[in-house]
Amino acid sequence: MSLSKPTTPDSSPEEVWPPARKAARRVLDPIERFLHVEASSGIVLAAAAAIALVWANSSWHASYQALWHMPVGLRLGETTIEHDLHFWVNDGLMVLFFFVVGLEMRREMVQGELSRWDRALLPFLGALGGMLVPAVAFLVLNRGEAGQDGWGIPMATDIAFAVGALALLGSRVPPALRVLLLAVAVIDDIGAILVIAIFYSSGVSVDGLVIMAGAVGSVLVLQRVGVRHPLGYVPSGLLAWYGALHAGVHPTLAGVLMGLLTPARAWLGQGGFVDSTERALEQIREPDGPDDEEELLEQVQELNQAQREAVSPALRLHSLLHPWVAFLIMPIFALANAGVRIDGLDLSSSGGMSLAVGIVVGLMVGKPLGIFAFTALGVRLGWCTLPSGVTNRGVLTVGFVGGIGFTMSLFIGGLAFQDPVLLGAAKAAILCGSAGALVLGLAMGLGLSKQPVEGAALTAAEAERSTAA
Repeated sequence: MSLSKPTTPDSSPEEVWPPARKAARRVLDPIERFLHVEASSGIVLAAAAAIALVWANSSWHASYQALWHMPVGLRLGETTIEHDLHFWVNDGLMVLFFFVVGLEMRREMVQGELSRWDRALLPFLGALGGMLVPAVAFLVLNRGEAGQDGWGIPMATDIAFAVGALALLGSRVPPALRVLLLAVAVIDDIGAILVIAIFYSSGVSVDGLVIMAGAVGSVLVLQRVGVRHPLGYVPSGLLAWYGALHAGVHPTLAGVLMGLLTPARAWLGQGGFVDSTERALEQIREPDGPDDEEELLEQVQELNQAQREAVSPALRLHSLLHPWVAFLIMPIFALANAGVRIDGLDLSSSGGMSLAVGIVVGLMVGKPLGIFAFTALGVRLGWCTLPSGVTNRGVLTVGFVGGIGFTMSLFIGGLAFQDPVLLGAAKAAILCGSAGALVLGLAMGLGLSKQPVEGAALTAAEAERSTAA
């Protein structure tokens, strides 16, 4: 997604017109710098949500509804799948979002904060409290009401917004606090996925599960055979998506499953990459080296393979897909789901007000209270300790920004409610509760002590993980 700069004035291909390239760089350089700012994905999401709100409440609101209810179909032989555009966004594009979530889970379980119990216990307790307390608070306020099925909505955390909020606090946030938030958010995602799979899926069809099992089996066979190119697994992913759809399990879970099956260890690694690269370069430098472009192509392909296999497939795919998910798919999702008509809200209807209050309280109060209380209990009992540089105020800051549910909350809300009145109330409450949690998180974080420059600098690994989130 970037336009590389020439290393010398003569390094550009001959067909490139220098003035045009200079003009393109003038436009693209600020965009690339923006895309590398951690808070930028949250800004894009907020902008998409604002556009949806303005559009849905403008004189063109009919075009907003018409767009997302426009039928779009796929046909393969006698098999036809036709749904509206809203379905293809929520159940199609969002599969890639959940695939990236699955990749991050896989990496964390193999070599990250979740790979060792002593490091995972603190964020596990925080995430557990951050899921249980909001859900209980919601159910207390909605027991017996029409909106009680929305108890999973305030359990969710939007990683992009949460990390962006911490980024806005700058040097006040120590690296360990950022890592704690990422670990809590990943475990929170695991919990949300389990809730979706168990409580927000329709009646399960055995035929669909068999298709999903066949997709998983084909992935394992391809891995045993040694297929490494991602395109080789696309048919298996599509088969898993179709099987989930046919089974009554939400199709996005197929994305998580494919992500968890992706290898998280490199084939060559750093040492193997160096050896393979040096061997290929030596063959190119030899006097009797490649005589033509075809022989040179063989050596270049070997270099490409070494480059591809220097890191794990999970990391490589995460790095490749993350910009597209963060800056395209999630904003499209926000645009399709955040358009709530203000004049259409009816909180006086059965369950509308208690539903909205339950979501707002769950996100703004239940989430920070659960994260803080459960981590404090773990520390008090001696099960775990706070990382170096992390204070109770820092944990509470993580709790508040963890209450920014937005994307995941909207997603669960769409699964929980078919009634447009209840869904509208839920969406409005999610937007208000997430905005309130953001403000409280920033206010709490401003009270953190600024870190010295050397303490605020992230290690290469921490910086990569923060950017990936």
